[in-house]
Amino acid sequence: MQQRISSYLLLEDSELEQRAEAAVEHLARCDLCPRECRAERLDGKMGSCKTSRQARVSSFFPHHGEEDPLRGTRGSGTIFFSNCNLRCQYCQNHEISQEGQGQIVSTVELATMMLHLQNMGCHNINFVSPTHVVAQIIEAVALAAQKGLHIPLVYNTGGYDAIGALSLLDGIIDIYMPDMKYADAAVGLKYSQVKDYPQHNRTAVKEMFRQVGDLVLDERGIAQRGLLVRHLVLPGGLAGTAEIARFLVEEVSRNTYINIMGQYRPEYRARTTDIGPLSRSVTANEIAQAYVAARKAGLQRFDERRRIFTIDLQAGQ
Repeated sequence: MQQRISSYLLLEDSELEQRAEAAVEHLARCDLCPRECRAERLDGKMGSCKTSRQARVSSFFPHHGEEDPLRGTRGSGTIFFSNCNLRCQYCQNHEISQEGQGQIVSTVELATMMLHLQNMGCHNINFVSPTHVVAQIIEAVALAAQKGLHIPLVYNTGGYDAIGALSLLDGIIDIYMPDMKYADAAVGLKYSQVKDYPQHNRTAVKEMFRQVGDLVLDERGIAQRGLLVRHLVLPGGLAGTAEIARFLVEEVSRNTYINIMGQYRPEYRARTTDIGPLSRSVTANEIAQAYVAARKAGLQRFDERRRIFTIDLQAGQ
């Protein structure tokens, strides 16, 4: 199979620049996520995401712990953005997402990070927690594309995304990787402090699928385009796995590629505060039950976490 041309390369430079300008305009009274906090981020004020005009980045590197179709043999080129539009009480990366650990970066610096990761041989550029910096990402992609960026772009999100922002990304993002955290709005409000998480999440996932379809792999098993869903199994069945699986089969695609994750452990406030079932780790039985529920609903493409040996990035093979 011939490697597919990344979506954003099919757009004219002027189109990318126009998208960037349109996205930046939204920062004047920010509505780029379902919170719609209307913060005047262009004037330096912080939104509910604790971010103003410029993005903040915690780290960037070839990540070998991502899903098989993303990490391949040379790693996924992850860029970890600081802050988040969610307030997950159990976040395992809370120093980054809640405490804002990281450095403010310019458009040029962000574009340079993408090109550096590509030069290291990474299979893709993986934007982690990108929802609140959609405008900054589009600005940097427009610049990086002019300078030779050509590998697929991954939108790795907590799943609380707005249709308006996703429409700006249509034709730019190759691979959408949203979380589907909760099937129950009350659970999302209690543990991530956002309203109507399932409603916004499902609307966003359907739009992502409309844009990119099912996950497409090349002959090496590396993702080129499509939807990849992450679902973290929570103690006490709080994530609502069966309901989410049914939604994917009935309203998205039974061929949805899904990573059912079993690594939940109490972190952040869940370590120090009694928040019910989330104060303990998930059990092996709960993970097994989640897979049973997903298969029973009709899902059939699961991330298998095969052991893949990495190679010398200097050799570029």
